[in-house]
Amino acid sequence: MIPSHGYAATDAKSPLRPFEFERRDIGPTDVLIGIAYCGICHSDIHQVRNEWGSSNYPMVPGHEIVGTVLQVGNQVKKFKAGDLAGVGCFVGSCRTCESCKEGCEQYCEKGFVGTYNSVAKDGTRTMGGYSNNIVVDEAFALKVPANLELAAVAPLLCAGITTYSPLRHWKVGKGHRVGVMGLGGLGHMAIKLANAMGAHVVVFTTSPQKVEDALQLGAKEVVISKNPNDMQAQANRFDLILNTISAPIDLGPYLQLLKRDGTMVLLGVPPQDPVIATANLVFQRRAIAGSLVGGLPETQEMLDFCAKHNIVSDIEMIPIQRVDEAYERTIKGDVKYRFVIDMKSLNQ
Repeated sequence: MIPSHGYAATDAKSPLRPFEFERRDIGPTDVLIGIAYCGICHSDIHQVRNEWGSSNYPMVPGHEIVGTVLQVGNQVKKFKAGDLAGVGCFVGSCRTCESCKEGCEQYCEKGFVGTYNSVAKDGTRTMGGYSNNIVVDEAFALKVPANLELAAVAPLLCAGITTYSPLRHWKVGKGHRVGVMGLGGLGHMAIKLANAMGAHVVVFTTSPQKVEDALQLGAKEVVISKNPNDMQAQANRFDLILNTISAPIDLGPYLQLLKRDGTMVLLGVPPQDPVIATANLVFQRRAIAGSLVGGLPETQEMLDFCAKHNIVSDIEMIPIQRVDEAYERTIKGDVKYRFVIDMKSLNQ
Protein backbone atom coordinates (compact mmCIF):
# COMPACT_ATOMS: atom_id res chain seq x y z
CA MET A 1 0.00 0.00 0.00
CA ILE A 2 1.07 3.59 -0.68
CA PRO A 3 1.03 6.07 2.25
CA SER A 4 -1.03 9.17 1.51
CA HIS A 5 -2.07 12.25 3.36
CA GLY A 6 -4.65 14.92 2.72
CA TYR A 7 -7.67 16.64 4.24
CA ALA A 8 -10.86 14.79 5.05
CA ALA A 9 -14.38 15.39 6.31
CA THR A 10 -15.16 13.17 9.28
CA ASP A 11 -18.84 14.11 9.45
CA ALA A 12 -21.31 16.52 7.85
CA LYS A 13 -20.72 19.41 10.23
CA SER A 14 -17.07 19.45 11.31
CA PRO A 15 -14.32 21.34 9.46
CA LEU A 16 -12.03 19.36 7.18
CA ARG A 17 -8.91 18.15 8.97
CA PRO A 18 -5.56 16.49 8.13
CA PHE A 19 -5.99 12.80 7.40
CA GLU A 20 -3.58 9.92 6.86
CA PHE A 21 -4.64 6.98 4.67
CA GLU A 22 -3.34 4.51 2.08
CA ARG A 23 -3.72 4.15 -1.67
CA ARG A 24 -3.65 0.76 -3.35
CA ASP A 25 -0.40 -0.57 -4.73
CA ILE A 26 0.28 0.20 -8.37
CA GLY A 27 -1.22 -2.48 -10.62
CA PRO A 28 -0.06 -3.34 -14.14
CA THR A 29 -2.24 -0.66 -15.79
CA ASP A 30 -2.13 1.92 -12.98
CA VAL A 31 -0.41 5.28 -12.75
CA LEU A 32 0.65 6.99 -9.54
CA ILE A 33 0.15 10.74 -9.82
CA GLY A 34 1.68 13.26 -7.45
CA ILE A 35 -1.06 15.85 -7.09
CA ALA A 36 0.03 19.46 -7.60
CA TYR A 37 -3.38 21.16 -7.62
CA CYS A 38 -7.00 20.29 -6.99
CA GLY A 39 -9.99 22.49 -7.74
CA ILE A 40 -12.93 22.99 -5.40
CA CYS A 41 -16.27 22.10 -6.98
CA HIS A 42 -19.62 22.96 -5.41
CA SER A 43 -20.41 19.25 -5.46
CA ASP A 44 -17.54 18.79 -3.00
CA ILE A 45 -19.50 20.93 -0.59
CA HIS A 46 -22.73 19.04 -1.24
CA GLN A 47 -21.05 15.73 -0.49
CA VAL A 48 -18.94 16.88 2.47
CA ARG A 49 -22.09 18.25 4.10
CA ASN A 50 -24.23 15.25 3.06
CA GLU A 51 -26.68 17.49 1.22
CA TRP A 52 -27.35 14.69 -1.25
CA GLY A 53 -27.85 12.13 1.51
CA SER A 54 -25.26 9.65 0.24
CA SER A 55 -22.09 10.65 2.07
CA ASN A 56 -19.73 8.23 3.81
CA TYR A 57 -16.99 9.31 6.18
CA PRO A 58 -14.11 9.84 6.44
CA MET A 59 -14.20 11.48 3.01
CA VAL A 60 -11.33 13.01 1.09
CA PRO A 61 -13.05 15.23 -1.55
CA GLY A 62 -11.76 16.55 -4.84
CA HIS A 63 -12.25 15.58 -8.49
CA GLU A 64 -10.44 18.36 -10.37
CA ILE A 65 -6.96 16.90 -10.13
CA VAL A 66 -3.73 17.70 -11.97
CA GLY A 67 -0.17 16.70 -11.27
CA THR A 68 2.83 14.69 -12.43
CA VAL A 69 3.08 10.97 -13.04
CA LEU A 70 5.48 9.50 -10.49
CA GLN A 71 5.33 5.83 -11.38
CA VAL A 72 3.55 3.56 -13.87
CA GLY A 73 2.60 -0.11 -13.99
CA ASN A 74 4.45 -2.48 -16.31
CA GLN A 75 1.61 -2.56 -18.85
CA VAL A 76 0.96 1.18 -19.03
CA LYS A 77 1.26 2.59 -22.53
CA LYS A 78 -0.26 6.08 -22.31
CA PHE A 79 2.00 7.62 -19.65
CA LYS A 80 5.55 7.63 -18.40
CA ALA A 81 7.08 9.08 -15.25
CA GLY A 82 7.31 12.86 -15.51
CA ASP A 83 4.22 13.32 -17.70
CA LEU A 84 1.52 15.78 -16.72
CA ALA A 85 -1.78 14.05 -15.98
CA GLY A 86 -5.26 14.84 -14.76
CA VAL A 87 -8.13 12.99 -13.10
CA GLY A 88 -11.74 14.12 -13.28
CA CYS A 89 -15.02 13.07 -11.74
CA PHE A 90 -14.72 9.31 -12.03
CA VAL A 91 -12.00 6.68 -11.82
CA GLY A 92 -13.81 3.58 -13.01
CA SER A 93 -16.76 2.14 -14.94
CA CYS A 94 -17.87 -1.27 -16.20
CA ARG A 95 -16.28 -0.65 -19.64
CA THR A 96 -18.65 -3.21 -21.19
CA CYS A 97 -22.05 -1.50 -21.48
CA GLU A 98 -23.08 0.44 -24.58
CA SER A 99 -22.36 3.80 -22.96
CA CYS A 100 -18.85 2.79 -21.93
CA LYS A 101 -18.06 1.26 -25.32
CA GLU A 102 -19.16 4.51 -26.97
CA GLY A 103 -16.86 6.59 -24.75
CA CYS A 104 -19.67 7.90 -22.55
CA GLU A 105 -18.46 6.40 -19.28
CA GLN A 106 -20.30 9.08 -17.32
CA TYR A 107 -23.52 7.29 -18.29
CA CYS A 108 -22.23 3.80 -17.44
CA GLU A 109 -25.30 1.61 -17.13
CA LYS A 110 -23.84 -0.12 -14.08
CA GLY A 111 -22.77 3.16 -12.50
CA PHE A 112 -19.36 4.83 -12.74
CA VAL A 113 -16.91 4.81 -9.83
CA GLY A 114 -16.63 8.34 -8.47
CA THR A 115 -13.22 9.78 -7.71
CA TYR A 116 -14.29 10.04 -4.09
CA ASN A 117 -17.19 8.89 -1.88
CA SER A 118 -17.62 5.87 -4.10
CA VAL A 119 -16.73 2.17 -3.99
CA ALA A 120 -13.94 0.81 -6.18
CA LYS A 121 -13.97 -2.64 -7.78
CA ASP A 122 -11.88 -4.05 -4.91
CA GLY A 123 -14.53 -2.94 -2.42
CA THR A 124 -12.54 -0.07 -0.94
CA ARG A 125 -13.89 3.48 -0.81
CA THR A 126 -12.35 5.99 -3.18
CA MET A 127 -10.57 9.05 -1.82
CA GLY A 128 -10.21 12.21 -3.86
CA GLY A 129 -7.77 14.94 -4.73
CA TYR A 130 -7.43 16.95 -1.53
CA SER A 131 -4.32 14.84 -1.03
CA ASN A 132 -0.73 14.41 -2.11
CA ASN A 133 -1.21 11.52 -4.55
CA ILE A 134 -3.69 9.26 -6.32
CA VAL A 135 -3.50 5.85 -8.01
CA VAL A 136 -5.74 5.40 -11.04
CA ASP A 137 -6.00 3.07 -14.03
CA GLU A 138 -4.39 4.79 -17.01
CA ALA A 139 -7.70 4.57 -18.90
CA PHE A 140 -9.21 7.07 -16.45
CA ALA A 141 -6.32 9.53 -16.47
CA LEU A 142 -6.06 12.41 -18.95
CA LYS A 143 -3.01 13.85 -20.67
CA VAL A 144 -2.62 17.50 -19.67
CA PRO A 145 -1.27 19.88 -22.37
CA ALA A 146 2.03 21.40 -21.33
CA ASN A 147 1.31 24.87 -22.74
CA LEU A 148 -1.45 25.70 -20.22
CA GLU A 149 -1.04 26.99 -16.66
CA LEU A 150 -1.29 23.78 -14.66
CA ALA A 151 -3.20 25.16 -11.67
CA ALA A 152 -5.79 26.76 -13.95
CA VAL A 153 -6.26 23.49 -15.84
CA ALA A 154 -7.58 21.70 -12.74
CA PRO A 155 -11.19 23.05 -12.96
CA LEU A 156 -11.35 22.03 -16.61
CA LEU A 157 -11.68 18.43 -15.37
CA CYS A 158 -15.17 19.26 -14.10
CA ALA A 159 -16.36 22.79 -14.89
CA GLY A 160 -14.69 22.68 -18.30
CA ILE A 161 -16.00 19.32 -19.48
CA THR A 162 -19.45 19.89 -17.95
CA THR A 163 -19.95 22.84 -20.28
CA TYR A 164 -17.92 21.56 -23.26
CA SER A 165 -19.88 18.32 -23.57
CA PRO A 166 -23.32 19.84 -24.28
CA LEU A 167 -21.81 22.42 -26.61
CA ARG A 168 -20.28 19.59 -28.65
CA HIS A 169 -23.33 17.32 -28.41
CA TRP A 170 -25.62 20.04 -29.77
CA LYS A 171 -22.99 20.89 -32.40
CA VAL A 172 -22.52 24.54 -31.49
CA GLY A 173 -20.55 26.55 -34.01
CA LYS A 174 -20.41 29.76 -35.97
CA GLY A 175 -23.82 31.33 -36.42
CA HIS A 176 -25.35 29.75 -33.33
CA ARG A 177 -26.78 31.85 -30.54
CA VAL A 178 -26.01 30.39 -27.10
CA GLY A 179 -27.42 31.61 -23.80
CA VAL A 180 -25.63 31.04 -20.50
CA MET A 181 -27.69 31.23 -17.32
CA GLY A 182 -25.52 32.22 -14.38
CA LEU A 183 -21.94 33.44 -14.16
CA GLY A 184 -20.01 31.23 -11.79
CA GLY A 185 -17.56 28.35 -12.13
CA LEU A 186 -19.59 26.67 -14.88
CA GLY A 187 -20.92 29.84 -16.47
CA HIS A 188 -17.54 31.44 -17.02
CA MET A 189 -16.25 28.29 -18.73
CA ALA A 190 -19.37 28.09 -20.90
CA ILE A 191 -18.73 31.62 -22.14
CA LYS A 192 -15.10 30.94 -23.03
CA LEU A 193 -15.77 27.64 -24.76
CA ALA A 194 -18.86 28.69 -26.73
CA ASN A 195 -17.11 31.87 -27.81
CA ALA A 196 -14.10 29.86 -29.03
CA MET A 197 -16.49 27.65 -31.02
CA GLY A 198 -17.74 30.73 -32.86
CA ALA A 199 -21.12 31.16 -31.16
CA HIS A 200 -22.77 34.45 -30.26
CA VAL A 201 -22.89 34.17 -26.47
CA VAL A 202 -25.43 35.97 -24.30
CA VAL A 203 -25.20 35.79 -20.51
CA PHE A 204 -28.24 35.98 -18.24
CA THR A 205 -27.56 37.13 -14.70
CA THR A 206 -29.41 38.78 -11.84
CA SER A 207 -26.27 40.74 -10.88
CA PRO A 208 -25.57 44.01 -12.73
CA GLN A 209 -22.05 44.02 -11.27
CA LYS A 210 -21.22 40.94 -13.38
CA VAL A 211 -21.90 42.62 -16.74
CA GLU A 212 -18.35 43.83 -17.31
CA ASP A 213 -16.84 40.48 -16.32
CA ALA A 214 -19.12 38.57 -18.69
CA LEU A 215 -18.15 40.81 -21.60
CA GLN A 216 -14.44 40.44 -20.80
CA LEU A 217 -14.84 36.65 -20.75
CA GLY A 218 -16.22 36.71 -24.29
CA ALA A 219 -19.96 37.30 -24.06
CA LYS A 220 -21.37 39.52 -26.78
CA GLU A 221 -24.38 40.59 -24.71
CA VAL A 222 -25.46 40.49 -21.06
CA VAL A 223 -29.09 40.51 -19.97
CA ILE A 224 -30.24 41.30 -16.45
CA SER A 225 -32.82 38.56 -16.08
CA LYS A 226 -34.83 40.47 -13.47
CA ASN A 227 -35.84 42.96 -16.16
CA PRO A 228 -38.92 41.57 -18.03
CA ASN A 229 -38.55 43.97 -20.95
CA ASP A 230 -34.93 42.96 -21.55
CA MET A 231 -35.90 39.30 -21.38
CA GLN A 232 -38.78 39.76 -23.80
CA ALA A 233 -36.43 41.41 -26.28
CA GLN A 234 -34.52 38.10 -26.48
CA ALA A 235 -37.60 35.91 -27.17
CA ASN A 236 -37.35 33.17 -29.79
CA ARG A 237 -33.70 33.86 -30.53
CA PHE A 238 -31.61 31.05 -29.01
CA ASP A 239 -30.49 27.72 -30.44
CA LEU A 240 -29.17 26.52 -27.08
CA ILE A 241 -29.30 27.71 -23.50
CA LEU A 242 -27.00 26.25 -20.85
CA ASN A 243 -28.58 26.44 -17.41
CA THR A 244 -25.75 26.46 -14.85
CA ILE A 245 -28.02 27.49 -11.95
CA SER A 246 -28.41 24.75 -9.35
CA ALA A 247 -31.26 26.48 -7.58
CA PRO A 248 -35.03 26.20 -7.98
CA ILE A 249 -36.04 28.99 -10.35
CA ASP A 250 -38.87 29.61 -12.79
CA LEU A 251 -37.67 28.28 -16.14
CA GLY A 252 -40.62 29.75 -18.04
CA PRO A 253 -39.08 33.13 -18.94
CA TYR A 254 -35.94 31.38 -20.22
CA LEU A 255 -37.76 28.73 -22.25
CA GLN A 256 -39.52 31.52 -24.13
CA LEU A 257 -36.11 32.68 -25.35
CA LEU A 258 -35.53 29.50 -27.34
CA LYS A 259 -36.17 29.33 -31.06
CA ARG A 260 -38.40 26.67 -32.49
CA ASP A 261 -36.51 23.40 -31.90
CA GLY A 262 -34.19 25.13 -29.45
CA THR A 263 -32.95 23.29 -26.36
CA MET A 264 -32.28 24.22 -22.75
CA VAL A 265 -29.67 21.98 -21.12
CA LEU A 266 -29.69 21.57 -17.35
CA LEU A 267 -26.18 21.20 -15.91
CA GLY A 268 -27.07 21.15 -12.23
CA VAL A 269 -29.46 19.30 -9.98
CA PRO A 270 -31.44 21.73 -7.78
CA PRO A 271 -32.86 20.49 -4.47
CA GLN A 272 -36.37 20.88 -5.88
CA ASP A 273 -37.47 20.01 -9.40
CA PRO A 274 -38.79 22.96 -11.41
CA VAL A 275 -42.43 23.35 -12.36
CA ILE A 276 -42.61 23.68 -16.14
CA ALA A 277 -45.44 25.16 -18.19
CA THR A 278 -45.67 22.62 -20.99
CA ALA A 279 -47.04 25.21 -23.40
CA ASN A 280 -43.56 26.75 -23.49
CA LEU A 281 -42.36 23.49 -25.01
CA VAL A 282 -45.28 22.27 -27.07
CA PHE A 283 -45.99 25.35 -29.16
CA GLN A 284 -42.43 25.81 -30.43
CA ARG A 285 -41.20 22.20 -30.24
CA ARG A 286 -38.65 23.28 -27.69
CA ALA A 287 -36.81 20.76 -25.53
CA ILE A 288 -35.33 20.50 -22.06
CA ALA A 289 -32.36 18.15 -21.67
CA GLY A 290 -29.72 17.30 -19.10
CA SER A 291 -26.00 16.71 -19.40
CA LEU A 292 -23.48 15.13 -17.03
CA VAL A 293 -19.77 15.96 -17.39
CA GLY A 294 -18.26 14.02 -20.31
CA GLY A 295 -16.66 10.71 -21.19
CA LEU A 296 -12.93 10.13 -21.31
CA PRO A 297 -12.47 10.67 -25.09
CA GLU A 298 -14.49 13.88 -24.97
CA THR A 299 -12.63 15.12 -21.88
CA GLN A 300 -9.31 14.62 -23.65
CA GLU A 301 -10.77 16.39 -26.69
CA MET A 302 -11.78 19.28 -24.42
CA LEU A 303 -8.27 19.58 -22.96
CA ASP A 304 -6.76 19.60 -26.45
CA PHE A 305 -9.32 22.20 -27.59
CA CYS A 306 -8.39 24.38 -24.61
CA ALA A 307 -4.71 24.00 -25.43
CA LYS A 308 -5.35 25.11 -29.01
CA HIS A 309 -7.37 28.14 -27.93
CA ASN A 310 -5.37 28.93 -24.77
CA ILE A 311 -8.40 28.48 -22.51
CA VAL A 312 -8.12 27.86 -18.77
CA SER A 313 -10.29 28.59 -15.78
CA ASP A 314 -10.07 31.86 -13.87
CA ILE A 315 -8.88 30.79 -10.44
CA GLU A 316 -8.02 31.91 -6.93
CA MET A 317 -5.26 29.81 -5.39
CA ILE A 318 -5.46 28.87 -1.72
CA PRO A 319 -3.53 26.73 0.76
CA ILE A 320 -5.45 23.69 1.95
CA GLN A 321 -5.66 25.17 5.44
CA ARG A 322 -8.21 27.66 4.06
CA VAL A 323 -10.51 25.07 2.51
CA ASP A 324 -13.41 25.67 4.91
CA GLU A 325 -13.24 29.41 4.27
CA ALA A 326 -13.24 28.68 0.53
CA TYR A 327 -16.37 26.54 0.95
CA GLU A 328 -18.24 29.41 2.59
CA ARG A 329 -17.11 31.86 -0.06
CA THR A 330 -18.13 29.44 -2.83
CA ILE A 331 -21.62 29.22 -1.37
CA LYS A 332 -21.81 33.03 -1.40
CA GLY A 333 -20.49 33.22 -4.97
CA ASP A 334 -17.45 35.11 -3.67
CA VAL A 335 -14.86 33.71 -6.08
CA LYS A 336 -13.79 34.45 -9.64
CA TYR A 337 -14.44 31.76 -10.60
CA ARG A 338 -12.93 28.64 -9.08
CA PHE A 339 -10.83 27.97 -6.00
CA VAL A 340 -7.81 25.76 -6.56
CA ILE A 341 -5.82 24.21 -3.72
CA ASP A 342 -2.04 24.31 -3.93
CA MET A 343 -1.08 20.88 -2.61
CA LYS A 344 2.39 22.03 -1.59
CA SER A 345 0.56 23.56 1.37
CA LEU A 346 -0.08 20.06 2.75
CA ASN A 347 3.48 20.12 4.06
CA GLN A 348 3.12 23.44 5.86
